[in-house]
Amino acid sequence: MEITWWGHATVTVRDSGVRVLTDPVFAGRLAHLRRRRGAVPPPQAAAADVVLVSHLHADHLHVGSLARLAPGTLVLLPRGARAAVPALRRVRDRLRLTEVAAGDTVDVGPLTVRAVPAAHDGRRVPFGPQRAPALGYVVEGAARTYFAGDTGLFDAMAEEVGACDVALLPVGGWGPFLGHGHLDAGRAAQALARLAPRAAVPVHYGTFWPVGMDAVRPHEFHSPGEDFVRLAARTAPGVAVHRLAHGESVRLPDAAARQEGAR
Repeated sequence: MEITWWGHATVTVRDSGVRVLTDPVFAGRLAHLRRRRGAVPPPQAAAADVVLVSHLHADHLHVGSLARLAPGTLVLLPRGARAAVPALRRVRDRLRLTEVAAGDTVDVGPLTVRAVPAAHDGRRVPFGPQRAPALGYVVEGAARTYFAGDTGLFDAMAEEVGACDVALLPVGGWGPFLGHGHLDAGRAAQALARLAPRAAVPVHYGTFWPVGMDAVRPHEFHSPGEDFVRLAARTAPGVAVHRLAHGESVRLPDAAARQEGAR
């Protein structure tokens, strides 16, 4: 399998010949946020067999980026998203928008995608109180990959996710302060220790930053990835952490290949 990080929470996971794309954002600017590191993802980043949208915030559910997907692409959204985000009308006739709740499973060719809970604000801010519960996803094929979306630590995280081979964990944000319902590098390292995957890739950091705030706590923009690598080495030393540059890929052995190599 292969994982490519395009920046923020946008990742392509290739497993068993299926392309899974998470929280696509193909923009240089989102309202007051601008992309400070990494180029806008190239057109091939929009190639996907299934798209996983974790929650309604515009840096995760970006309708303009969904409009770049090929007609007929399957897009999984939290249940209630279509009612909460009227702008989805722009793409509802082109894409297969499918709403899911925690516990639901969807088969995509040889893969099974399972929605799992996330501890995060489900509102479509700043547009009003409309909400849909935030989700993470577990993609099971040749490997089990957990995409956390945006979440804080919660007691049942390991139980809800189950056994996984790879964890894509948010380790930062898009501003100088992280409130409730987020993982910073330290909390992400704690999550890693609970989940105990074989490998992890830090995401959701070092991409977007508020305009005019370059001098405000700049370490919160630059350091989360490195901090996560360092802290994960202490709390989960058996996990291989791959800190990718924007647009960089890593190939990981699938479960069958690992079992064969162990014989």
